[in-house]
Amino acid sequence: QVQLMESGGGLVQPGDSLRLSCAASGRTVGLVAMAYFRQAPGKERELVASKRWAGGSTYYADSVKGRFTISRDSIKTTAVFLTMRSLQPEDTAVYYCAAQTVGASTYNHWGQGTQVTVSS
Repeated sequence: QVQLMESGGGLVQPGDSLRLSCAASGRTVGLVAMAYFRQAPGKERELVASKRWAGGSTYYADSVKGRFTISRDSIKTTAVFLTMRSLQPEDTAVYYCAAQTVGASTYNHWGQGTQVTVSS
């Protein structure tokens, strides 16, 4: 099993930046990708950004392109950061870290979620 520990989040003003962290532990040898999803009140959970281990390719939702960056921790290589810039009220949501392990067709491990609120 893989355990995901999230940190970061909080209340910020429009235009501010914030960084979320997600550290994987346990059977991390089988990790193939990590990602962040978010779910706003009354909306479905959506994929925000992802990073694959092999090749390092990344994906961003159109709504966050140019503002959010997902990166892998160069020291603790089983951790990722989501750096969020120019935050807007519509970015308000619970952000979930997710991991995909070898053999899984989708993300099969989830963090507990962290609240990000953007409000003036």
